[in-house]
Amino acid sequence: MELVFILEQVVNGLLIGANYLLIALGLSLIFSLGGIVNLAHGAFYAIGAYLTVALSPAIGFGGALVASPAIVALLGLVIERFLLRRFYRADPILSLLLTFGLAMVAEQALRMIFGAAPVPFSIPLWLRGQVFLGEFIYSKYRLIILGVAVACVAGLWVLLTRTSFGRVVRAGVQNPDMVAALGISLQPYMTAVVMIAVALAALAGTMMAPVTGVTPTMGAEVLTFAFVVVVIGGLGSFWGVVLAALIVGIVRGLAAYAFPPATEAAVYFLMVLVLLLRPRGLFGERIQRFE
Repeated sequence: MELVFILEQVVNGLLIGANYLLIALGLSLIFSLGGIVNLAHGAFYAIGAYLTVALSPAIGFGGALVASPAIVALLGLVIERFLLRRFYRADPILSLLLTFGLAMVAEQALRMIFGAAPVPFSIPLWLRGQVFLGEFIYSKYRLIILGVAVACVAGLWVLLTRTSFGRVVRAGVQNPDMVAALGISLQPYMTAVVMIAVALAALAGTMMAPVTGVTPTMGAEVLTFAFVVVVIGGLGSFWGVVLAALIVGIVRGLAAYAFPPATEAAVYFLMVLVLLLRPRGLFGERIQRFE
């Protein structure tokens, strides 16, 4: 029974890691291609969760699962067009200040619209239930979240490695001047990257709403750990971020079993350890724009 309990904690940790992963991949893409330190990324996570609460009574949870990321992607399009686009070639500290301000505005807007108190939201009836694997019992909905996260990672990997869009994005990350010399404008690609990134964050918020609850500060809480995943995995490395999310999830799960008060501290200790041994992260690549 103790082994089953440890396994349950590890799977719970992987669930949290998958949540961080969907946010961290978007953070890494935006920073790698545009040089934007997007501190507002957690706000899109929270907006996705609140849209799910607002839309579910009308179109159901399944409809909200599609509509919420789509609406947030359009919001990302507007923000990229009128705000972020001005800072691609500017000092990164300016984009950091801008996105920090956007995060504060979004959080206070959610407070004014929905209130400061947590908004209750439960798992839909058709997604409730348990999965039995011998003595191991786990929530069917949480396993579905893990499955959706895996599908999103696989889909993004195919997009970045098997399509012309992905080839231009990867070339723009490594050598934007060469891409420009070939007569290819990175602007529409950057817009698409921002839309994909914020949609993934909104999707994570939508799926985690019944698990963690919905509050105005939920974006700020998850953003810190998403940044930790990016730092551990390494800037510019797709699989580095994926591996880092898995490691962070396992560390959280084991720490929750061994010494629950140190669950979050264990993640920060892991980040410090990785940075001491490999400052670029596990699979960090040399990015010409920043070196």
